[in-house]
Amino acid sequence: MNTIMIDRGEMDTGASPAEPPLSGQAPPSTPALQSLPPSSSTAPALSVKDLCVYFGPNQVLRSVSLEVPARAVTAIIGPSGCGKSTFLRSLNRMHDLVPSARVEGEVKLFGQDIYGPGVEAVLVRRRVGMVFQKSNPFPTMSVSDNVTVGLRLNGLRRRALLAERMEQSLVMAALWDEVKDRLNAPAISLSGGQQQRLCIARALAVQPEVLLMDEPASALDPLATAKIEDLILSLKKDYTIVIVTHNMQQAARVSDFTAFFYLGELIEYDTTSKIFTSPSQKRTEDYVTGRFG
Repeated sequence: MNTIMIDRGEMDTGASPAEPPLSGQAPPSTPALQSLPPSSSTAPALSVKDLCVYFGPNQVLRSVSLEVPARAVTAIIGPSGCGKSTFLRSLNRMHDLVPSARVEGEVKLFGQDIYGPGVEAVLVRRRVGMVFQKSNPFPTMSVSDNVTVGLRLNGLRRRALLAERMEQSLVMAALWDEVKDRLNAPAISLSGGQQQRLCIARALAVQPEVLLMDEPASALDPLATAKIEDLILSLKKDYTIVIVTHNMQQAARVSDFTAFFYLGELIEYDTTSKIFTSPSQKRTEDYVTGRFG
């Protein structure tokens, strides 16, 4: 089992078009996991084994093991304080930014342990993008500059290619038609829902393999939420998506698989249809039917 003491690092917002392996070596084979994975015809994008997360003396996650299928949407549900966001941030080493954090266990991205020796956190974050609960466009940048900032930070300077990737990302984020005549306007001049889709476009511009979403529609109105959900469904053709949500109806609408967390433990993980119609665990049934939480 790996034990990682976390040091303060820098976040990275971009990626070069093609990434080398995380450690610069051929990916190792993935061992069988002792978990409750859903069946899938493809290799998992993420394999998590015995994941524990501590903040100082407090243990927040306890021996979580699961596999996240590639090119599918996996929802993480559970009451407040159950470890959902902590788990999500473990998937791209966001806890490196917290001096008191400590991570034990394995998280493998297409067979490579992202917490393994010699693996750089910035490379992990280039391949595993993240969209936060509160939209966070760079307020002093234009719409177009917000989309391409990660590319420029990684050395891409060709204006034609930057423009191409910007348009492509805004189209994928279902935002191009709404902002194509406002590309030089400040990003903060957009509506809340547009700002969140702009942040999704910024994440997509660096071409990650996995996209993490931490309650991306919790602060949006129903119309903007519907656009985000439609976007998630369209993106899963090309991306692996893991979404944290408090909205049971949203989880049922957009996800293929659902994991229920409670008090830092993974209680049940299965197809979304099974979780919401015939869960195996009584605590899962009580939660999805509204008896608590």
